Amino acid sequence: MPVLASHRKPRTKVRTTTPAVGFTTAALASVTLLSTQSATAAPAEPKPAVEDVQKKVDELYRQAGSATQQYNRAKSASTAQRTKVDTLLSDVAKRTEKINEARRELGAYAAEQYRTGGIAPTATFFLADDPQAYFDQSRLMSRSTERQQKAVDDFRTQQAAASKKRAEAVQSLEKLTETQTALRSSKQNVQTKLTEARSLLSKLTAEEKARLAELERKKEAEAKEKAEKLAARQAAEAKEREAAEKKAREEAAKETGGDSGSGSGSGTGTSPGTGPGTGTGAGGSYAAKAEKVLAFARAQIGKPYVWGAAGPSSYDCSGLTQAAWREAGVTLPRTTWDQVEVGTRVATSDLQPGDLVFFYDDISHVGIYKGDGMMIHAPKPGANVREESIYYMPIYGSVRPA
Repeated sequence: MPVLASHRKPRTKVRTTTPAVGFTTAALASVTLLSTQSATAAPAEPKPAVEDVQKKVDELYRQAGSATQQYNRAKSASTAQRTKVDTLLSDVAKRTEKINEARRELGAYAAEQYRTGGIAPTATFFLADDPQAYFDQSRLMSRSTERQQKAVDDFRTQQAAASKKRAEAVQSLEKLTETQTALRSSKQNVQTKLTEARSLLSKLTAEEKARLAELERKKEAEAKEKAEKLAARQAAEAKEREAAEKKAREEAAKETGGDSGSGSGSGTGTSPGTGPGTGTGAGGSYAAKAEKVLAFARAQIGKPYVWGAAGPSSYDCSGLTQAAWREAGVTLPRTTWDQVEVGTRVATSDLQPGDLVFFYDDISHVGIYKGDGMMIHAPKPGANVREESIYYMPIYGSVRPA
């Protein structure tokens, strides 16, 4: 039977557009997502106010000052440790030479014994010409043996001593490595703080810098006003003391005059006076030292602050106080943290010229009191040694070094 032809119309293949639709949908979704993210993205942080910048910069300088004191302490420790290491290594070298000398002496004895050989005491007796010769030779050999034994003992002693010193040197070298690591860390910390402060200042506009300078002047004026009040109060107290001392002298003179009306005594009137005077007692001695300290400090005004510097061309705060008091024959430690422990603590109201005034809770700054509420100090990076009110920074406390 013949195969009948199919009368069905062949189906035309329809291209699917699903992938394109999918791609378009994904693209639209991505655009929508990006648009949404852009719309909901957090706005840029507002620029900090000049007042906030001032506070931040001041805080960074304070932190840099504290890091500077850590650097100074590490540097002092490193210098001291280096000196100790050098001394120990020199000692080890000397002891090693002594060991070598002892070793050469022992070598000489060993060579001599090898050449002559060892002879038993009995053989020596029989080989001797007479008994007396034997005993003479025996004593000689005994003394020789004693010298050899002493050489051995000396060698062992020198060897033990050298070994001990060598161990000390190794420990000191390890300690030196630690202090040098601390030194590098402190230096990096200082540089980081100062870089951050400079970065903040560099972002200010000319108008903002002018505003910052105005705030600085206002801060200085307020500090100066407080200093003037302290100076007035101290002057009033000094005047009251002087009046009281004068009255006491007058009353003492009246009593002396009244007593001289009777009797034939011949008093010499040598009782000590109580006036301010220029005596050579403890007060006068401190005043003389303080005068030298302040004369030195005034001569440094205008020299730049450089962290870690102790003169003569630049200073940090504790480097200046240390150098100034050295002029008066007083040796101060290198850091503010150690200087505050020297001498006698005094109240702010009792400050005298030459006293050291310390600042901040971490005691990271110090200045030299010059009187009238003012001090001479090395302020901060970018500034020079200058006179300033002690109220420019929060006071921690004060000491009288001598």
